[in-house]
Amino acid sequence: MKILYVVTISNTVNAFLVPHIKFLIEQGNQVDVACNIVEAIHQDLLELGCKVHRVEFQRSPLKKENYIAYKQIRSLVRERGYELVHTHTPVASFLTRLACRNVSNIKMLYTAHGFHFYRGAPLKNWLIYYTMEKIVAKWTDGLITINDEDYAMARKMKLKRNDSIFKIHGVGINLEKFTCQTKGMKTRLRKELKYKEDDFILFYAAELNYNKHQDLLINTVNLLKNKVPKLKLLLAGDGELKGKYEEQVRKLGLQDNVEFLGLRSDIPDLMKISDIAVASSRREGLPVNVMEAMATGLPLVVTNSRGHSDLVINGENGYVVGQNDIKGFADSILELYKSQQKRCLFGEKGRNFVMPYTVERVKAELEEVYFKVIQ
Repeated sequence: MKILYVVTISNTVNAFLVPHIKFLIEQGNQVDVACNIVEAIHQDLLELGCKVHRVEFQRSPLKKENYIAYKQIRSLVRERGYELVHTHTPVASFLTRLACRNVSNIKMLYTAHGFHFYRGAPLKNWLIYYTMEKIVAKWTDGLITINDEDYAMARKMKLKRNDSIFKIHGVGINLEKFTCQTKGMKTRLRKELKYKEDDFILFYAAELNYNKHQDLLINTVNLLKNKVPKLKLLLAGDGELKGKYEEQVRKLGLQDNVEFLGLRSDIPDLMKISDIAVASSRREGLPVNVMEAMATGLPLVVTNSRGHSDLVINGENGYVVGQNDIKGFADSILELYKSQQKRCLFGEKGRNFVMPYTVERVKAELEEVYFKVIQ
């Protein structure tokens, strides 16, 4: 089968979709990618013969360049004769389904990695993104969701077929890469990475932006700095708010407590040296960083947002607190700091919980979805 994967920017392919595309190619399909190229597509895909088409998608739906992208994707799909187009990310998915609405002999599949409209979302999100989805739903052969809230919302939409709403276990995690933390491994890696054995380390890997809400974590550390000796918050990632967050750290005098690590390729090791994984997002689909932390055996403290609540059961494998509840976040961390037994119990339960979310399981689920959609 000739398949086109469409995403807004290439970073999404590299971060989440490489195993899926490799699987499809290894099954004998031709798979190409269309996206705005921000970073080079993963070399593994190129070596497998995956063709990459530059399309000028913009992340904001209001950018005028998206009209150019609309014409580009329409021409590409009509000229190349794809049998299945699998779209990801809201803007690229909307434009592609709109462009392909009159193309015959093609199936349209969309994976929602987290609708931009959700309980508590700003009104403008509902006005823009919900309206977009309502418009193109009638040209969609299948819609994949990855969390309970989105699945319930999708079932209210009127797609081409009544049996075309699916829910899978996210994008999948690699349990060979994210293995359970051991004391010996933790001690060795801390020495290699120049952290002390008695540091108490919180870890968060995410883009530094408004949605990921790292300012909440910095304010939480400010409340805890005199209660938890040698407390460290490690923030892996880059983003538009890095300067603002660095200034916040300077103003609060937390330079010894908060470290900005930038983009890192050693996330599994950074998780293995940590004591608690934290996540402060305002909105999630099904967060990979949380699943990877669970696979490592870390207890969690997370905000009460969609996606987090699908993975973290309050008081079972972590704590779930309000999105702006600095004191609640601090109290939860302090509770875990005081009880190594509870940290171990939460970590063990989290690892057991995340076992079904493997990349192998997700590939099997996708294969089943493809079979149903192309019938």
